[in-house]
Amino acid sequence: MKRGALTQAGVTLFFAGLLATTAVLGRATPERGRESSADTGEAKARYGFRLEEVSRKAGIDFVHEAPTLHGSLSHIMPQIASMGAGVSVADFDGDGWSDLYVTNSREGSKNRLYRNRQDGSFEEVAERVGLADLNQTGTGVCMGGIWGDYDNDGYEDLLLYKWGRPELFHNDGGKKFTRVSETAGLPAWCNANSAVWLDYDRDGRLDFLLAGYYPDSLNLWDLKSTRMMPESFEYAKNGGRKYLFRNEGGGRFRDVAAEVGLDSSRWALAVSAADLRGTGYPDIVIANDYGVSEFWANDGGKRFREIGAQTGIGKSPKSGMNVAFGDIMNQGQFSIYITNISETGVLIQGNNLWVPSTPGPDLQYQNMAEAMKVELGGWSFGAQFGDLNNDGFQDLFLTNGYVSASRDKSYWYDFSKIAGGNTAIIGDAKNWPPMEDMSLSGYQQKRVWLNDGGGEFKDVAQMVGVRETYDGRAVVMADFQNRGALDVAIAHQRGPLLLYRNDLQPGQGWIGFELEGTRSNRSAIGAQVRVFWNGQQQVQQVSGASGFCAQNQRRLHFGLGKDPKIEKVVVRWPSGQEQTLPAPESGKLHRIKEGA
Repeated sequence: MKRGALTQAGVTLFFAGLLATTAVLGRATPERGRESSADTGEAKARYGFRLEEVSRKAGIDFVHEAPTLHGSLSHIMPQIASMGAGVSVADFDGDGWSDLYVTNSREGSKNRLYRNRQDGSFEEVAERVGLADLNQTGTGVCMGGIWGDYDNDGYEDLLLYKWGRPELFHNDGGKKFTRVSETAGLPAWCNANSAVWLDYDRDGRLDFLLAGYYPDSLNLWDLKSTRMMPESFEYAKNGGRKYLFRNEGGGRFRDVAAEVGLDSSRWALAVSAADLRGTGYPDIVIANDYGVSEFWANDGGKRFREIGAQTGIGKSPKSGMNVAFGDIMNQGQFSIYITNISETGVLIQGNNLWVPSTPGPDLQYQNMAEAMKVELGGWSFGAQFGDLNNDGFQDLFLTNGYVSASRDKSYWYDFSKIAGGNTAIIGDAKNWPPMEDMSLSGYQQKRVWLNDGGGEFKDVAQMVGVRETYDGRAVVMADFQNRGALDVAIAHQRGPLLLYRNDLQPGQGWIGFELEGTRSNRSAIGAQVRVFWNGQQQVQQVSGASGFCAQNQRRLHFGLGKDPKIEKVVVRWPSGQEQTLPAPESGKLHRIKEGA
């Protein structure tokens, strides 16, 4: 239900633009992908890689299906039911090869788990292992899933978040999964659109944050009232609550959100966690719809403080949909990418690239999205950082597009009828104009932004082979063939799961790391790795979720450019322990056990 938060000034400009172009908007044709004549050889030579779409060749045939909610929402169903389509990466069977899990959202539809066959292809095994039939009538529908070894037995377990009943599945030795939701202490109903694994108190056991979008009291299939929309386009606080489940051991979790001060009820669409202030404890960043982003500072695993306005990222209300961290300047610090809405001639919120200007406990950020050319990405959903051409700098892949229907009809003018309303008008779904077969920021071209290492990104999507215009939601990066190159998988709302194989130009160095915690959680979620080479450094972390409804591979991949000379690698574990590897060999994956 992503419709965009507008500031008061934005509403005024929004109406002015619409009134001046009413006739044009009424028959606007959504953006189409541009054609490119660049062939594989030219793209590889110029940009260092090319992406080849290989999903069918690889045995992937998934197409996402949207839910059908209460009949009182039928007039705006395309936008209300526009979420889901989550994708995550996990080596669920422990064979050393990354697998893919994708969620479906129609009542009765089935999720898919694609097991990596180690030859470039996948086999679908969700039914066999017990992770398919999870959209049963009366239980809600899936938004996404994230993986983490909560009992430290060596196998990644699955947390499934839904508009409905969240689920936790224990991984039984990579052979099958057992549902443990009730014994784990999960709520009976939570309209969550995001979640993240983290060890917030550094006790060696994984905890998780479950972030609600709608309030828990709302059943979208059994509405008692149509007054279920946000109270404001700027500062809505009538959304879902946040749960912070502390791992008590023995497969049991306890919600401690109130105890630690995590009391947000904004409309959360994405959440991620990392030690951003250098305290050793993971902080939490939440991208909220209809309002400001939140930065929850972790004070020693005891309390959380919301300091978004203080850091800069929580000053201006927008339509946050994505949270991703990346050391884009190779300075050993994480920047934060939060996506929003941009529609030429109608509404320009712009995406935010928050670059730290004052690191440390008193952290502050500056928005460098415009200066670095990653501000305008359409109706932007999921995005991930990763070095796609192994030149030593992290690039950025962005998905976009909201509702693609008629190419000749736009909903933006009709949307304006509600945009300037008061709380009573906005908050009631019955007041929203019928969408019928109109598009809303549909048929948009994805962005593949290459980092030039000098402070700018360049969009090369068309040239490197990403030309489809399905409505993108989640995106992940992973080295699915264990060859030192990041591939890309994209889940689309009402569209196919696409796998792009990275056809990499030879000659660029790389190094990879797969970590296993001992004192820390075994998944090593929260661990940070710093690589020092050729007079520069880059930091990455093992993440418990990143992007919109997504989770990348757990192993870390560093591009190193030409002729890399690695000086050292420093691993800082969640426990606080540090390990230094002097001059490890490039061009290979290093498996590191904490303390070994």
